Amino acid sequence: MNPSSSKLPISFSIDKLQKELAICEDNLWTPHFNTNRYEGNWTSVSLRSQSGLINDITSFANAEYKNTDLLDRCPYFKEIMDWFECEKEAVRLLRLGGGSEIKEHVDNDTSYEDGFFRIHIPIITNPEVFFYVDKKLVPMKMGECWYANFQLPHSVANKSTEPRIHLTLDCIRNDWSDKLFAEMGFDINYTHQEAPYSDEMKQQIIAELSLNPSEAGAKIIANLLAE
Repeated sequence: MNPSSSKLPISFSIDKLQKELAICEDNLWTPHFNTNRYEGNWTSVSLRSQSGLINDITSFANAEYKNTDLLDRCPYFKEIMDWFECEKEAVRLLRLGGGSEIKEHVDNDTSYEDGFFRIHIPIITNPEVFFYVDKKLVPMKMGECWYANFQLPHSVANKSTEPRIHLTLDCIRNDWSDKLFAEMGFDINYTHQEAPYSDEMKQQIIAELSLNPSEAGAKIIANLLAE
């Protein structure tokens, strides 16, 4: 099995990341739509979304995504996106408020083996933020660049009084990323056995997709109901 998380061989300017975050602070931060998954304050701003709107923070696979107007004002974030020579889906800023917690959960079809990889780049964080993937602490520091397999159980607890803010990129696997991940020690030919969704998990996925209707979401719902 491949690592549950791994630091990429690239880091980014903390100063530039935080300067562009200041541009985004003037925009409305939208609460995460799945209120069952967290306690406290978990909000987001989109740089790339399905609708092209800043407050559209959903992230569903196999959908079309567009850059938002906010990205035009953030050239360094765009430079970071362009470093990844692959197709990008959702690109967001995720803020977890001080004293807030994201409960342990799984995000389906979000492992490298599924043809997808989610990247986290901490912009503001501190030692009192505890990010666990598969029960293992992931020690992300500001400016670093991390992949994690969010198909596995994961959770985050911000035990400080300050917000934790990450830039996240949802990327589609290709030959370029295969070369990168192979150099990081991944077995790019590894495949995992997919367990069937429980009825409870199906209902949870359907409920989330129904909050923001789309053609892609309707197809996923139809497939889940047909199983």
